[in-house]
Amino acid sequence: MNVTRQIAPRQPQIKAARRRRPSWLVPAGLILLSLIPVIAGAARLAELTGGASVTVRNARFFDSPAPVIIHIVSVTIYSLLGAFQFTPSLRRGRRSWHRIAGIMLLPAGLLTALSGLWMAVFYALPASDGQLLLILRLIFGSAMVLSLILGVMAVIRRDFARHGAWMSRAYAIALGAGTQALILIVPELLSSPPDVTTRAILMGAAWVINLAVAEYQIHRRHVA
Repeated sequence: MNVTRQIAPRQPQIKAARRRRPSWLVPAGLILLSLIPVIAGAARLAELTGGASVTVRNARFFDSPAPVIIHIVSVTIYSLLGAFQFTPSLRRGRRSWHRIAGIMLLPAGLLTALSGLWMAVFYALPASDGQLLLILRLIFGSAMVLSLILGVMAVIRRDFARHGAWMSRAYAIALGAGTQALILIVPELLSSPPDVTTRAILMGAAWVINLAVAEYQIHRRHVA
């Protein structure tokens, strides 16, 4: 009986220890996912500023470079800096850091979404895109703007749980480009680039996957 009494209380502690993961894993994974669009954006900036030749694929960027430059710079800041907001020690232990980072992330996030919406509406559609992908970009870009606004409204009301939930959703949408690159590389390696409709569906699926992961993490935080 004494042995049972000594062992039983330790079982919850063992389970809790198993649930613990290094705090750097999540931000590290997010940064790795962010590197895909960040590197692509850096290559695009080098193309625009380095005097690259104009082609059918990049003509729209040379004709109106400001929106794409704003988008690349803002999404780089938003995705890389935003990853550290998911570090528990920085979010809970150093509130001032979290607030300062948030002040920088809000305009970066809004510029990311609004410049993306501008490009979707006013840039000429390349041959690989289509109306379905345009609609999806408008939906998820608008959802990101709305999530950021609702996140700000929540923190003004000091509803920090809702603030974190809406900001997580906005960040998940912003990282859609990273997930899209991972998804699209599969059909390209196995066969050939997908057709316009399939490409739109796969890119839309990437946003849905990111949001599903965000909702799962939001639910876990609320349960905990």
